[in-house]
Amino acid sequence: MSDVLDRFIRYCEVPSQSDPLTADKVPSTACQFDIANVIAEDLRELGALDVEVDEHAYVTAHWPASAGAEDKPTLGFCCHIDTAWQSWGRPVHPEVKHYEGGKLVIGVGRDGREVAVSPETNPGLANMAGYDIVTTDGTSLLGGDDKAGDAMVVSLLARLKADPSLPHPRLALSFVPDEEIGHGAALLDLEKFGADFGYTIDGGPLGEFCCETFNAAEAKVVAHGLSCHTGTAKGMMINASEALMRFHQMLPAEQRPEFTENYDGFFYLERINGNCEEAQADYIIRDHDQAKVEARKQMMQQAVEMVNLQMGEGTLEIEIRDQYHNLADVVTRPEYAHLIDNARAAYASIGQEMTCIPMRGGTDGSQLSFRGFPCANLSACYYNAHGVREFVPVPELESMVDMLQELVSLYAK
Repeated sequence: MSDVLDRFIRYCEVPSQSDPLTADKVPSTACQFDIANVIAEDLRELGALDVEVDEHAYVTAHWPASAGAEDKPTLGFCCHIDTAWQSWGRPVHPEVKHYEGGKLVIGVGRDGREVAVSPETNPGLANMAGYDIVTTDGTSLLGGDDKAGDAMVVSLLARLKADPSLPHPRLALSFVPDEEIGHGAALLDLEKFGADFGYTIDGGPLGEFCCETFNAAEAKVVAHGLSCHTGTAKGMMINASEALMRFHQMLPAEQRPEFTENYDGFFYLERINGNCEEAQADYIIRDHDQAKVEARKQMMQQAVEMVNLQMGEGTLEIEIRDQYHNLADVVTRPEYAHLIDNARAAYASIGQEMTCIPMRGGTDGSQLSFRGFPCANLSACYYNAHGVREFVPVPELESMVDMLQELVSLYAK
């Protein structure tokens, strides 16, 4: 078993889901300290400097430059330690399966039904016959998002330790909590981190590169109703849940995630709960164009006003908050062209063409780039993230460590 595969499996076995319902604290879940401490101990064993796990489960460390590269700018890497909250996340039982083609049976889910993927559901599988592939047993997500990225970075350091002649600048490393609920690197001390620029490693298939993300906002819609006996409700009852249903129906159905792709934006109803007297719906708003995000906010405001006109003033209230912005506004500036050029060259060194995608989501780089740490996003080689059909091909996992080795050598020149 390769170093990166061993680390990846060990990291996946440590449950570390974040939780949007306890997002008022960082980390949102205590279990994120568990994986933070595992990664920190690995870093210490390798000889990393300044290894620290702070009170918010941020893991930070540095790695000294190779001989002759001490005067080069510090290069930063950022990954996240939490896994998605939308699916089962504990316990996690990673398994390495040898794939011969056709349908890949992952296991049996908690509902007793088969969990599988195939070239029909994942066209990339058609080129993976003969690969070892990491999955779970079907009862939970795997956590390749982003524990594959965590394992790649730590395995890169293992290589640099094993062969001190490998060229690289000083490296700044961060492993952050709560990325999956929109917090991520918000509390990372960039002055202490000390990197001039760098990369997140939180993308999909091998060769993927992202210097564009969504602009993002979230909306909380609260409905206030009036409950009374249904037999005498006429002219009196105001149903809070009904108010939310009316609101939702006023948003364009074709602009939901399941009907959009590429540069299409969307409204997404994340969760809804309530009764006749009180109800709440939480939405996220996404678009690559900030002007379109503002238009979507206005549409939601107008829908609130319409429901209030129909059902009574104050029936609905809405609160909208920006979450992050499109990192392209920073990363595509001419002075940061090296982030793109060096990534392309590093991918080419392992025989992989780089594919630039407009990421339909965000990364820690979406906020870090606007805070003064420009960073594009590299492959973490996971597929079907946030669900029980997630998998990571072992050859891609291992190839990304080769890519990172070449990437740091380019920054040492």
